[in-house]
Amino acid sequence: MEYLNYIIIGLLLIFIIRRFIPTKGVRQITALELRDELEDKNKQFIDVRTPGEYRVNNIKGFKNIPLQQIMQKAEKEISKDKEVIVICQSGMRSQNAIKMLKKLGYTKVTNVKGGMNAWRS
Repeated sequence: MEYLNYIIIGLLLIFIIRRFIPTKGVRQITALELRDELEDKNKQFIDVRTPGEYRVNNIKGFKNIPLQQIMQKAEKEISKDKEVIVICQSGMRSQNAIKMLKKLGYTKVTNVKGGMNAWRS
């Protein structure tokens, strides 16, 4: 029975750690670096926060596709030919969105570390 507890704790730790490790093959940029990227017309900018969060504060040029809708809307609204830069409030939802985009075959994906929290700082 004691071994079972160790196995459960180990699996729980692995699950938690995997949530915070950046997805392999994903470029990470800071909010400061994002400022330079915004002028590039060959890039797509996606904000995966809720519509309410987006309305309150957003960055010009970012399109709002909430995380819950990314799988349904990605293929229609996001080109696989251009780099996709994804932002959320803190960087966690954008990481999840990027994992979903990678599963759909997007190869040029970038996460904004710290999200909108870092943008405002």
